Amino acid sequence: MSTNKTTKFTFTKLPVNLTELKALKEADLKSPEGTAALTILALCVYPKDKEASLEMLDYLKGPNPLSTYDKQFLADRFSGKDYIALSYFVGASPENNYKPTEPFTIEVTENPYSRNNIKEGYLKLHMQSGGADSLRPITLREKPSTGQWFLWEQMLLADIRKPTSSDPWA
Repeated sequence: MSTNKTTKFTFTKLPVNLTELKALKEADLKSPEGTAALTILALCVYPKDKEASLEMLDYLKGPNPLSTYDKQFLADRFSGKDYIALSYFVGASPENNYKPTEPFTIEVTENPYSRNNIKEGYLKLHMQSGGADSLRPITLREKPSTGQWFLWEQMLLADIRKPTSSDPWA
């Protein structure tokens, strides 16, 4: 039985727009894990600059840009929960109000089933939120003509534990 393979990505600063995102080495989108990590970076921008975040996510989605439904889904998920995307950085937890340690580190995991029950050209990876008990999936799709991996579907914004500072039961 094979084991999980975890890839770590470290960033000294978080991009605030598409230009800064594209300047990162992972922005060539040649690695599915790199595209997954960049998705977290793009989602982190949403609470501060929704339009910049959407532009970054459209870039990561490639030939399949965000739909009106996708945009509404993001708005709903971030409503009152600006901390969700930050929870995917190593060191971020409810106890520290999801403040990641620096440099910013994201871990992306491929498990033995990442390629099972999924069409060829797709890959399901997983990421750990500091506020959830189980890994969350993100699906990427390869564009064979370029060898690039694009964001296809993410289930990263499901509810997580509230930051301790805003939890009356903590």
